[in-house]
This record gives sequence, C-alpha cells and structure tokens, in this order.
Amino acid sequence: MIRFKTALTSAAVAFALAGGFALAQETEEQPKPPRETWSFGGMFGTYDKAQLQRGFQVYKEVCSNCHPLTIPFRTLSQPGGTDFSEDQVKTLAATYQVTNPEPNDKGEIFKRPGTPADNFPRPEAYPNDQAAAATFGKAPPDMNLLAKARKYERGFPWFVFDALPGLQYQEMGADYIHAILTGYTKPDDPQWNLYYPGHKIAMPQPISDGSVAYKDGTPPTLQNYSKDIAAFLSWAAEPNLNERKRIGLGAMIFLFVLAGLLYFTKKRVWESAH
Repeated sequence: MIRFKTALTSAAVAFALAGGFALAQETEEQPKPPRETWSFGGMFGTYDKAQLQRGFQVYKEVCSNCHPLTIPFRTLSQPGGTDFSEDQVKTLAATYQVTNPEPNDKGEIFKRPGTPADNFPRPEAYPNDQAAAATFGKAPPDMNLLAKARKYERGFPWFVFDALPGLQYQEMGADYIHAILTGYTKPDDPQWNLYYPGHKIAMPQPISDGSVAYKDGTPPTLQNYSKDIAAFLSWAAEPNLNERKRIGLGAMIFLFVLAGLLYFTKKRVWESAH
C-alpha cells in the first residue's frame, strides 16, 4: 500500500510538472500582448485629442479600405473625443456616398452625399460580409466595438487588482490591437502574427513605416500608427468614457462624504444615548 501511494504521488508530481511545462511552452509560443501606457487609462485618464485625430487619419487612409466602422459621423464632434468642429464633420460626411434609407418617388434606392447623422458607410469594395469573406476567406470585423470585443486574461496576481474599484485595467483591447499590428514578425509569411491565436491571421500586415503622412508632423512609424489607431478604436467603442469617469468620481466622493457623515451622526447619537 505504501509503495502504491508513493507511486501514485510520483505520478501526480510528474503530471503536474508536465502540465507546467506544457503551460510554459504555450505561454512562450503564444505570448500575451504587452501592457502599454494609455492617456485614457486609470481613474483619471482622458483621451488625447491629437492622438485620436491621428488615429482617425490612419483609419480613414488604411483601415477603412476593408473594415466598416458603424458609428455616426457626428460622433467625431463630441466633446472629449476627436473634437472636430461641426463644419469639419459636415464636410467630411459629404465626401462619402451613402445609401438613402428611403426610396425616392419612383421607388428607387439611391445614393446621396452623407450627413452628420449618417453612419460611416461600408467599404465600397465590400458592400456586405459575404463579399468581404469571398475575398479574404473571412469578413473583416466591424471596428466600432473591436477594442471592447478583444479581451484576454492577465493572470495571477493582476486579475485581483483589476477587480478593485479605481484600479481596473480596461485597456486590454487597446493593447491587443497594438500588439496585433506590431506582431507581424516573419517577413516571409505575411499572415503569421505573434499575438494572434494560432499565429495565423486572415489579414496580411496592413500598415508599415511611412504608410501614412501625419498632418501634425508626428514620425510616421508603425509604433505610432499602432498606438494611435488603438486609441481611436478605444474611443469609438466608448466615446463617453471621460464623462463616465467624471460621474463615477463624483459618485465615489459623494459616497465617501455620506459614509463619514453617517459615521459621525451614529457616533454622536450613541454617545448621547449613554
């Protein structure tokens, strides 16, 4: 019986070690996106207007060729975001042709210049997911919620801190987007990506150094493109983040003050009762 228990224990240890080795191999082969620093991170973080405008430029000149972005043009003029003026948004929207939701007097569906109330139209080359999938084998995802849809577990002990109010790390989606765009590390295989699950991604490397000439003179590097588009897509997924944080901070201050008042009131009533 003792020998059997010893053998069983040895087998369990060997299995645990083997599992740990396999996990280490998996971690080594499929690394998690590195944590980046974002202006909108943390309780007091806010979006960087200049970065969002650069990110929009990257989307417009590169990403919009394949990826839809289902948000209204007028979102670009909201305070705390890209902060384009209403006139700039009207001018931008008018450069796009959108399908009118209602037919004309002859019952015909027609296209017209966009207005701020319209959504960004789908790429002209891929009017629907089926057409895009026929070209790429898989339809490029809509970018409006991409930064919220792409998540990964940070593991122990970080998930403990992420659960604490004010310390939550909510920028994992931005990290993921940045990592994917910088994860094409095999020039001989344009669809191999270090951070994509399984390493094979349908999208060949979409952007490289010098692809976009920034209007504000920011160096046209892949690192800057990746950071800026990741920030822009984070804003597109949650354009009211600054307002939400402001309200949340005010609510926390109110609750702390209320808790203090209740404590001292209870203490005063307790003392007077004795």
